[in-house]
Amino acid sequence: MSALRSLPITRVDAFADRPFAGNPAAVMPLEEWMSDAMLQAIAAENNLSETAFLVADESGEADYELRWFTPTVEVALCGHATLASGHVLLSAAQWRNEMRFRTRRAGILQVTRGDEDNEYHVQLPAYRAEAKPMPEAVKAVGGEVVETLWHDGGYAILAYHGAEEVRALTPDFAALKKGGDRMFIATAPGAGDPSGADVVSRVFVPGGGIDEDPVTGSAHAVLAPYWTTRLGRDHFAAYQASARGGYVGCRLTGEHVELTGRCVTTLAGEFLL
Repeated sequence: MSALRSLPITRVDAFADRPFAGNPAAVMPLEEWMSDAMLQAIAAENNLSETAFLVADESGEADYELRWFTPTVEVALCGHATLASGHVLLSAAQWRNEMRFRTRRAGILQVTRGDEDNEYHVQLPAYRAEAKPMPEAVKAVGGEVVETLWHDGGYAILAYHGAEEVRALTPDFAALKKGGDRMFIATAPGAGDPSGADVVSRVFVPGGGIDEDPVTGSAHAVLAPYWTTRLGRDHFAAYQASARGGYVGCRLTGEHVELTGRCVTTLAGEFLL
């Protein structure tokens, strides 16, 4: 019997100020890329919203190459696992203030230290959605929708009058899954919500193997351009009202969105193959 291969793994609750909140991600630095099938199998075994895989970047553009996998698919962009990756690497390199990541479909992403302990800023591309009727999605998600918008990266925004409507939604996940790997973002103004946030959302991605995502960084890459226009300012505080819940600071800076959140490490060990 061959010897087991050991891979480092750290599990991080991202956009969280305590364990068991925010969105958990596995961060796994590798010496070199393994096959896509193996990466997908590891992510399925981890069974988290995303597993982030890192390999030292040799192009000179960034510190690391970065890829993200849900239990069923590789995704084009993941904010919370990028934040978690920055947390793991910067925690091990206290002399550094930032880490840059080269991705395959989202360009160069950057994570920098914030002002508080375990607080970070992650820079993502700004995705501007356009108005588009989506009657099937509206029916599947439920509630009385104010407007619907679509971004070709696979993001659907469904806007509601108030946060209480977003919290009360009980989507038909089987119907949403038929649309494939698309992200359905239900959102509303946060006025009167117990979170105290300016904006409240929930995110559903059944076609990507996640019925409801706990806290979704990439969703706010779409929500930031949408809400800054409607709020009339370049920043706002967001709360994702999943069972775990999490706060996301959002700021629009030209063609980028800067998200702010804290991270908590909950596990560090070895993955054995």
